[in-house]
Amino acid sequence: MHKAGFVNIIGSPNVGKSTLMNRLVGEKLSIITSKQQTTRHRIMGMVNGEDYQMVFSDTPGVLAPSYKLHENMMQFVSTALNDADVILLVTDLFEKETTHKETLERIQKHAAPVLVLINKVDLNTDDTKLLAQVENWKQLIPRAEILPVSALHGFSTDFILPRIVELLPEGDPFFPKDELTDKPMRFFISEIIREKIFENYSKEVPYSTEVVVESYIEKETIVDIRAIIYVSRNSQKPIIIGHQGKKIKKVGTEARRDIEAFIDSKVFLDLYVKVDKDWRDKDKELKKFGYH
Repeated sequence: MHKAGFVNIIGSPNVGKSTLMNRLVGEKLSIITSKQQTTRHRIMGMVNGEDYQMVFSDTPGVLAPSYKLHENMMQFVSTALNDADVILLVTDLFEKETTHKETLERIQKHAAPVLVLINKVDLNTDDTKLLAQVENWKQLIPRAEILPVSALHGFSTDFILPRIVELLPEGDPFFPKDELTDKPMRFFISEIIREKIFENYSKEVPYSTEVVVESYIEKETIVDIRAIIYVSRNSQKPIIIGHQGKKIKKVGTEARRDIEAFIDSKVFLDLYVKVDKDWRDKDKELKKFGYH
C-alpha cells in the first residue's frame, strides 16, 4: 500500500508558514524574512518514504488584495485549498482568527483533515493564554487536530510528519521519488536575491520589486548569473542602487554567498535594475513574472 497526497500550508502573513515548510521538507525552499507577504508563489516540496509521498505546498499569506499581484497570490491559495488532501492551517500565539474570513470559511467546510498548528510557542509566557488559543481554534474548527509548535526551534514538529502519513490517502506518487521540488533552479536564485532585498530595504521598496534571472551559464569553475531587479517606479531605482552602488553591491554579495551554498559552486552574480512601471497591477507583466 502506497500513500500520496498534497499537504498544503495555509495561514495569515508572518505566522511562520515558510519556516514550517523548510523544517518539514528539510531544505530551505522558501525564503524567510521578518516582513509580511514575503512568499508570493505556491512552492512545492516533496518528502518521500518507501511507501508514501507528501507534497507540501507553501502558499502566500491570506489577505484582502490591494493589487492584481495580490489577487494572483490569493489564486495560488485558492488552488492549494482545492487540491488539498491534508490542510496545515498555521496560526500563532497572537492570532485569534485567520485574517481572511473567506479562507477560514472554506477550511471549515473542506472535506480534508485539518491540523491547526499554533506556532511560536517558544515566545509563550502564559500557559493560560495558550490554552485559550487552543480552545478558540477548537470552537472555530471543531474537527481539527490542534498542536502547539515552534517551527523555528523544532518544538513538537516531529509529531507532524508521522501524523500526516496516517492521514494521507492511498495512491501512487505524483512526482518522481528523487525530486525535491516542482520549481526550476532559476526560480530559487531569484527568490534568494529577493530575500536579500527584503532584508536590506524598508517600507514599500521590497514589495515593489521583482527579480528575474536572465541568464545562467555553467562554466568549468564558476556559474555566471545575470539577474534583473525590476522596480515599479523611477524613484525606486536609485534607492535600490544606493550611493555609489553600495546598496546593490551589498545585496549582490549576500545573495552570491547563499546561491553558492545552494548550488554548491562558485558564482559570479551580475545585478541590474530596471523600471517596469506599476507592474503589480498589469496582467501582462504579472504573467511574464510567473503569476498566472
